[in-house]
Amino acid sequence: MREDTNSRFIGLIGTKAQHAPPFLGVPDTNFYCLRSFIDRQTGETRHQLYVSDSYSDAERRWDTARDGAGHALRFVEISRERITCDGGCSYAEEFAADIPESELRANPQGLKVVFTAGSGAEKTIAITGNQITAQLAAIDGQQSPTAAFAPPHQ
Repeated sequence: MREDTNSRFIGLIGTKAQHAPPFLGVPDTNFYCLRSFIDRQTGETRHQLYVSDSYSDAERRWDTARDGAGHALRFVEISRERITCDGGCSYAEEFAADIPESELRANPQGLKVVFTAGSGAEKTIAITGNQITAQLAAIDGQQSPTAAFAPPHQ
């Protein structure tokens, strides 16, 4: 959990998992995680599947997302950077797909999100049941009546 008492939102970041080997052996590359944002004023919660993707060759330009059943999910472009073009280009992209809470709760066994890129590339991320269960438990813990009086987790 990330909490800034001056912020309107509480962020809950789930466990990171690799979708591909770390890029050039660099830690904290090519991973995904669930993340949730709780609005302190409205109580509304927004869930996302966040992806960090680093690669060489042609730029992919990730731009759409859908669930395993083919239904469109809101795609969120976070960043797109060219790392270097010495001896071929390398890129780093960060993006996310909004996932309705109802879909998370309806799929405690896990679910798949398929991202597609302008280049024609496709990437399927399988969110495990354990990741979903842990994320929802953290959300439910923050929304319980006693959570308002609990000290923030470090």
